[in-house]
Amino acid sequence: MTFTYVLYALALIGLTLSLFKDKNKTKMALKKAWKSFENILPQFLSILVIIGIVFAVLSPETITMLLGSNSGFLGVIGASLIGAITLIPGFVAFPLAAALLNSGAGYMQITAFVASLMMVGIVTLPLEIKTFGKKAAIIRNVSAYVFSLIAALIMGVLL
Repeated sequence: MTFTYVLYALALIGLTLSLFKDKNKTKMALKKAWKSFENILPQFLSILVIIGIVFAVLSPETITMLLGSNSGFLGVIGASLIGAITLIPGFVAFPLAAALLNSGAGYMQITAFVASLMMVGIVTLPLEIKTFGKKAAIIRNVSAYVFSLIAALIMGVLL
């Protein structure tokens, strides 16, 4: 918590210094920052909605049963398959993963989910085939899927 306050204090000091150095540039930067905030707000709200839906549908006990440490290899495979076929941006996936961990999901399972979500693109495969060719797209996706399982295994050993 103190680290957060230190970051806020540093940002405030930087903003104050910037204001003294060039008031117009600082105002322009603040306007751009506000515009960026307005643009990301709908996506941020979607994070809250998605997480709310997940927790409304799945109780912590269900999450622990399906994705907990005791779900083993089947939980890892299930999480990796869900990640591979889901199209969720990273800024939604990471808070969702943290919330799932807090509700009882295992590290291996969440690693498999997030890694396959970020690297494997089943939904985007047709576009990838069109752009890079069938062989390259399939090799990349299969390699990424295997790597997501390896990453999950490594996390399972380390944690």
